[in-house]
Amino acid sequence: MSTNSKSSSSKEDLDWSEVGQLGLRYARIPLALLCVEAFYWFLTQPSDTLAPLQVTEAWLWNAITNLLYSDGEYVASTLSTHNGWMTRIDFLHVDFPGPYNTVGLYVSDECAGVHEMIFLSTLVAMTEGVPQRLKIRSILVMCSIIYVLNIMRLVMFFPIAVNDCTMNPNQAECLSGMWNFHTAVYEWGFLIVLVTMWVIWFWKVGGPARTLEASVSNAAGDEKWRLKFRNQWSSKHYYFLAGAVMLLLFAAHNVTSNEEAMSAKETLDFCYFSELVTSECGQAQNRWNDAIGYAWSLSALGLVVIGTTSVVIQRPDEDGNWPQSKRQKEQIDTLEVEEKIPRSRHNKKKSGSWKKNNDSPEAIEENSQQDSVVMHSLDESGAENASEEE
Repeated sequence: MSTNSKSSSSKEDLDWSEVGQLGLRYARIPLALLCVEAFYWFLTQPSDTLAPLQVTEAWLWNAITNLLYSDGEYVASTLSTHNGWMTRIDFLHVDFPGPYNTVGLYVSDECAGVHEMIFLSTLVAMTEGVPQRLKIRSILVMCSIIYVLNIMRLVMFFPIAVNDCTMNPNQAECLSGMWNFHTAVYEWGFLIVLVTMWVIWFWKVGGPARTLEASVSNAAGDEKWRLKFRNQWSSKHYYFLAGAVMLLLFAAHNVTSNEEAMSAKETLDFCYFSELVTSECGQAQNRWNDAIGYAWSLSALGLVVIGTTSVVIQRPDEDGNWPQSKRQKEQIDTLEVEEKIPRSRHNKKKSGSWKKNNDSPEAIEENSQQDSVVMHSLDESGAENASEEE
């Protein structure tokens, strides 16, 4: 007796059409991240754009450092101004290099953690199928976690510098460990943390099932509104996008290729490096600020045009369903028509070997029915022959 194994797939497995739908939905996330990166680049071009957040982080950094590492005789750090804002931190230790045994640092707009907050918020906001309120709560919690992690990163600078400079006192090389830690966390550490946080959140809220359901179902549920990429485009929308791209190009040219702006930037960098305070440095600062302000105005206007043109606010209709595009309606109508077409089992093509088909339960039942019909016909023919002989 031979046994045949029949492969079966789980109902929860995805077919290739569903995989394609999920791929198209997830492909919009990298595009949104690119737009966010452009926005952040223009946002941080002027100095101290995020000054209130920088000041709070510098104050907490100084307070926690003194709380953990100061004693009754020595102070671990002091807080002072940088470009008119209280964002400068000076580490104090007898083994630090320099005539004053200090290490001067400051909280820039790029070190405030806003880049990481925007990156993670975009990942959460672009996840479909998740209620808007849950997204907002998740973004607030995750941004708070990033803020705390960034403060912890800053607090770690002092013990690393003290440990290295104690073994190699009064040498500039003893600060390399602190800078290497800063570079590693800034380039790779935060990226790994952000992706891990989003993946854990995605699975906790049932992201795959919710996204698949959003791609199949059109019911709005309890949602009152949602942000959606525009499905129907006309010529005027493309004109708006072209104008926005031109504004971004003009803005980028003004801060990267403008000779007067680049000359002012070089002079300003030399003044910062040499710690000079002269009238020439002041004029260079003013010229660079003007160039940055002009570029920021153009880029902000371009990004607003791109956002308002590409994204629309959708609200459910009277039946509680989200609005559908013409293509989606045509696909649904096609599926409904195909379901109404009658199908005969005689048109179904048989597959597999003759023996496997005969051993299947359906084949055995069909053969038994045919045998009973044949036996019945034989009985009737035998009865007719007997009656004729009589």
